[in-house]
Amino acid sequence: MKIDWVTLLETIDRLMWEKFLIFLLLFVGFILTVRLKGMQFRYLPYALKLAFSRHDDNAEGDISQFQSLMTALAATIGIGSIAGMATAVMAGGYGAIFWMWVMATIGMVTKYAEAILAVKYREVDHRGEMCGGPMYYIEKGLGWKWLGVLFAIFGSLSAFAGGNLTQSHSIADSMYTLIGVPHYVSGLIFAILTGFVILGGIKSLGKVNAILVPLMALFYMIGGLIVITANYEMIPDSFRLIFKNAFTGQAAIGGFAGAGVMAAIQMGIVRGISSNEAGLGSAPIAAAAAKTDVPGRQALISMTGVFLASFIVCTITVLVISLTGVLGSVDDNGNVLNGAPLVMAAFNTVIPHGQWIVAIGLICFGFSTILGWSYYGEKCIEYLFGEKALLFYRFIFIGVVFVGSMLTLDVVWYLVDIMNGLMAFPNLIGLIFLTPVIALESKGFFALLKKEKEKS
Repeated sequence: MKIDWVTLLETIDRLMWEKFLIFLLLFVGFILTVRLKGMQFRYLPYALKLAFSRHDDNAEGDISQFQSLMTALAATIGIGSIAGMATAVMAGGYGAIFWMWVMATIGMVTKYAEAILAVKYREVDHRGEMCGGPMYYIEKGLGWKWLGVLFAIFGSLSAFAGGNLTQSHSIADSMYTLIGVPHYVSGLIFAILTGFVILGGIKSLGKVNAILVPLMALFYMIGGLIVITANYEMIPDSFRLIFKNAFTGQAAIGGFAGAGVMAAIQMGIVRGISSNEAGLGSAPIAAAAAKTDVPGRQALISMTGVFLASFIVCTITVLVISLTGVLGSVDDNGNVLNGAPLVMAAFNTVIPHGQWIVAIGLICFGFSTILGWSYYGEKCIEYLFGEKALLFYRFIFIGVVFVGSMLTLDVVWYLVDIMNGLMAFPNLIGLIFLTPVIALESKGFFALLKKEKEKS
């Protein structure tokens, strides 16, 4: 009997997220918010200031705090913020963005907690590079090496799925849609480019992402704001639609089949996590490499990644789709637009050849995401097999860039959701049991900030 892999993966994805992980993510975020007294609201302005002005160049670490943030953002502001949010709206309606905001609000404190533990428990390998992340703070903080091993296994698999396959597919899809470049040609080109960067290690990654990510984020955001400004009179209606459909579901529109409330919740949270990665345990791997004087400082900087990815870039994407009314549109072959083509159609309604903005953004964001996740996967492999396995891993990762360019979108996204779920579970368990450590470390850090403020 022939197995329908798409249906099988869809079933696993739905059971994993609807029945369990959504509630666990919300629970952990709520517990941390209460224990840390809503620190994400009190310290967000200061955290944003730190993210773009703080330099601890003489502190211990491999890359600057800004490079660490850009490496983390490289893995978050990308395909998930553009194509991912379009698929969220297609599957869950406009109400999905509301639940993405909810998840992002508590996700900020979750990412703060991940980063503070990552820096606290990081260690130096034989090459003199920093190693940190959930596998280290689970093992060293709780003594549960088996759970750290599970995270590293799932993290390395997630690097290949969400950090590689989705990116290379969307890049190839964009290039084919725009200029007819065959998928395998795009895959080969970007596999070679990936090889040039990742073979240089974390310092090479940090330098590339520190330039590429902010430039492309501004490029995409400016284009999106032009589309939003052109339809500014409809902004209040769009927000009313988002809040209404978050609790009532959304009726069918043209080729859009409609969506219920549970679909809005699931897609908003799942795609939101794919975008900001709060709770997955991936971003703290980059945070552990940062030069910082105290763990809390880098934790605040890491927290801003959720705000920038979810509240800024993802919101721009959804508003562009909503304000232009392209949801439910079909292409020349009668197929309902989804993913990147849907966002391209929205940009085209206002900006002549606006699809180029989306395509260039997807290509550059996708490439930077591949680079960021290559580092996450590398540290997971190093934890599991040691430094000798790294060169082999890098070559395999480069090869997957080529393979991913030729996969179908449905299979890729279901794999991403499943791998993200498997990765998140051991990390969230670690955060629950290490909450007292997080609270104690934060208490000392917040006292330090108070003293610094009094002196200034």
